Amino acid sequence: MLMVSLALGLVAVLPLLLLSGVVPLTGVAVVPIVAIVLGNTMTAVAVAARLALDTLTLRAGEVEAALSLGLSERDSRMEIIGQSATNALLPNLDSTRTVGLVTLPGAFVGVLLSTGSAAQAGAVQILVLIALLLSQTCGVAITIELIARGMITRQRHRRPGTRSSRWRGVRGV
Repeated sequence: MLMVSLALGLVAVLPLLLLSGVVPLTGVAVVPIVAIVLGNTMTAVAVAARLALDTLTLRAGEVEAALSLGLSERDSRMEIIGQSATNALLPNLDSTRTVGLVTLPGAFVGVLLSTGSAAQAGAVQILVLIALLLSQTCGVAITIELIARGMITRQRHRRPGTRSSRWRGVRGV
């Protein structure tokens, strides 16, 4: 189900980039942009899923309390995991804030090395940063929604011969 979040995050960005003519429809231009957006969106979605599922595990009693107050399952989970979306996006927002001051991003350097001007390189980098933020935000929002609806869960696996999944590989416990 996480691939749905990734796909919808990309669908939110790629048509805007390609149909607007900002990114030329050539493999040399499209492949790096798609790879940058996909890679960063994957990281944000994975962090959001991990944080949300961990939060649901740690705060299961609060979910039960919200259910006892009459909230739906989705709303009770969303009440607990809403902050996970913010926390998943913070590293990306922090890195966006320092671009150009502390680091020289790949898109900027790539355009400069390919005989582009500094203005062109800056424009491409701003485009990439905006695309990243949009794709990550959409992907994380969808991930949180799918977790709140119970469509993404952690599956617990037990190995044969063990009494508890906590003590994998230890017999006689």
